[in-house]
Amino acid sequence: MTKQKQSRVRHQVDRRSLAEEIRDSLRERIVAGEFRDGDALIQELVAEEYGASRIPVREALRQLEACGLVSMETHKGTVVSTIPTEEVEELFEVRAMLECDLLVRAIPAMTDRDVAGSREALDGLEESYRKEDISAWGRLNWAFHRRLYEPARRPRTLAMLQAIHLQTERYIRLHLLMTEGQAGAARDHRELLRLCAHRDIEGARIFLRAHILDTGTSLVAALRAHRAQTAL
Repeated sequence: MTKQKQSRVRHQVDRRSLAEEIRDSLRERIVAGEFRDGDALIQELVAEEYGASRIPVREALRQLEACGLVSMETHKGTVVSTIPTEEVEELFEVRAMLECDLLVRAIPAMTDRDVAGSREALDGLEESYRKEDISAWGRLNWAFHRRLYEPARRPRTLAMLQAIHLQTERYIRLHLLMTEGQAGAARDHRELLRLCAHRDIEGARIFLRAHILDTGTSLVAALRAHRAQTAL
């Protein structure tokens, strides 16, 4: 009986690990645009592609659904979620509220070590821009923002914010590629970091809010144009 229980526990750990690997791989492929909005993800085909059973694939898809990247639709199965442009705009407005609140709470608690960690994260993001390492942009962008907000010690808000970043990452990446906006993003991030390093709470809040909302407005306009063109 003891051996049977040990075997069962070991199997569950392995299966969960495989589900996470499949989830991360599918997430990157969705964000990279390999799977487009509305594309079907058929469990049997995904399982065959990864050399896995349907069980870890099903779990991976459930986790992606929780992130808002896919949806389970009756008679269609699992499809890549399409976020209407109005909702993309709303997500950026929510981002502005949450991130500004976190930043205002974080700056008074920031240490020089926190600022150095944020600078290191930003260096990594800028390096990925220079190398055109597109697959790393979203992860490193979130790493920079997370380092700025962590001193606020609001883990639940950070978790909600990360989910929003995951939902909008594919559109941000598309926008950067269409507009070649990496240099502008890097300048904005450097200025935001400078304001934080000087502990300029109000200046940083105003700048961050404008940065997020301006990015959202530009992205939504580009997304509308892109969708109109692809619909022809």
